[in-house]
Amino acid sequence: MKLIVTGAGKGLGLEIVGEALRRGHEVAAGMRSLETNVDALKARQEGVPGKLTLLELDVDEEDSIAKAKEAMADRWGTVDALINNAGILLARDQSIERLEFAAVENTFRTNLYGPMKMVKHFLPLLKESDRPFILNVSSEAGCFAGAYGGDYPYALSKAALNYFTAQLRKELVPQGFGVYAMHPGWIRTPMGGSQAPGDPLDSAKAILDLAEGKLKADTDAVMIGIDGKAMPQ
Repeated sequence: MKLIVTGAGKGLGLEIVGEALRRGHEVAAGMRSLETNVDALKARQEGVPGKLTLLELDVDEEDSIAKAKEAMADRWGTVDALINNAGILLARDQSIERLEFAAVENTFRTNLYGPMKMVKHFLPLLKESDRPFILNVSSEAGCFAGAYGGDYPYALSKAALNYFTAQLRKELVPQGFGVYAMHPGWIRTPMGGSQAPGDPLDSAKAILDLAEGKLKADTDAVMIGIDGKAMPQ
């Protein structure tokens, strides 16, 4: 399987790349800059030379995505799985009275517009796959049932990402795609913090099990947990 992973330099993205390489897949690891966090990625390819492509890819910039798509079209010609993992968490301590809307706009640019642009440009390569798959890494913070009156930029961007996922499912599932949003759990990453109870490797394994067809998710669900079960919306 050939996978594109955004936000691959740290946290969950790094674990997805490492686990995918261990399973023998070819991975294009997307990062804003190839001058940071590269050593961690290169360490994950020990024993599996030639399987990892380091891909300069800034999901905030459509030109960057377009160039990355052309690079992978030349290199692979097809993509089997797109993992939209890149995300940011800004202004989490700001109440609605003090909310800086630059933080809202920046968050939507990365957390929503980034996945939308990725699908826009990589969809032709995904359609060349026999079993195309798109996963948007989301959060229970984006569920109506999970609203908690805070993290406005992040929660609203993830709610919008869930709706975008629902739209994609309507269009692409009839064409043979697998499309889901997944809540990876509260996991120990730079975003989740060291006090989080979950191991990001467990979430990475679930994502790859889903992409490979080993994890059977609720077929009518838009957003699922790492167990494949529908999350309350």
